[in-house]
Amino acid sequence: MAPRVEALIQREHERGIAFDRIVLAGFSQGGAMALHVGLRYPAQLAGIMGLSTYLPLRPRLQAERSPANANTPIFMAHGNHDPVVDFSFGTKSRDYLLSLGYPIEWRAYPMPHAVCPQEIDDMRQWLLARLN
Repeated sequence: MAPRVEALIQREHERGIAFDRIVLAGFSQGGAMALHVGLRYPAQLAGIMGLSTYLPLRPRLQAERSPANANTPIFMAHGNHDPVVDFSFGTKSRDYLLSLGYPIEWRAYPMPHAVCPQEIDDMRQWLLARLN
């Protein structure tokens, strides 16, 4: 799946979108892919967003991460009543990324494995700050 996401990024770049105007975002498994690909991508991206998700292949990240995205802003959010992706998976992923120096903006919401209006507003503000 990672090569497909990388191909989508490359296609948008070839269409004239600068890498630093591209945000990878996803919910649940999509968020895991956004983190996996974005942290390893060789060109600096505008941001990475992971919602109700976790960091896959954590033991390999330190060796595989790209210096191009070492300072790329990351927005992570999670429902603290999530029965699908346990809240602790999100907080452990956040804490690990923070330990590596990544700039994380973290939000927790009183919800299950879902998206709520406050989260949408927080995402909107975060995206506007990256892309304006």
